[in-house]
Amino acid sequence: MKLDRLRRSDVRKCAEIEGVLFPGDDPWNAQAFHSELDQGHHYLAARSDDGRELLGYAGLAVVGRRGEYETSVHTIGVVPEAQGQGVGKALLRALLERADELGAPVFLEVRTDNTTAVGLYERHGFRKLGVRKRYYQPSGADAYTMARPVRAAERDEVAG
Repeated sequence: MKLDRLRRSDVRKCAEIEGVLFPGDDPWNAQAFHSELDQGHHYLAARSDDGRELLGYAGLAVVGRRGEYETSVHTIGVVPEAQGQGVGKALLRALLERADELGAPVFLEVRTDNTTAVGLYERHGFRKLGVRKRYYQPSGADAYTMARPVRAAERDEVAG
């Protein structure tokens, strides 16, 4: 597997994967992905070793000014056939590296019943801040809001 920038040519496949992963909610369509890319957010693709197959994608929004950035994981999706093989972990780590480069905290929402994802986030330093009732629509599923603070070492490097 290799990671690189998400390309506009990947968007249709991302929307297809969303439909498979989130059928009971409001999966992102191609326009949503285009909008994220138009806004300049940091989006990555996980590809098979030969680069032919899109295994997953992830996006990190960056807001604020230099020295005051905040980031938010907008999405991480992995095709069912590649789940459990470290693809999601690799994508998350790459997003966190970008946040660390910026010296920024990271926020996200995740379904409360997605114990696999919650565990992954907790292992990477995220803590639950609260619950957003009926966050996901139309299913009405609740979401945890989670955050990972700025890493002290990275903050010191940015300040220095």
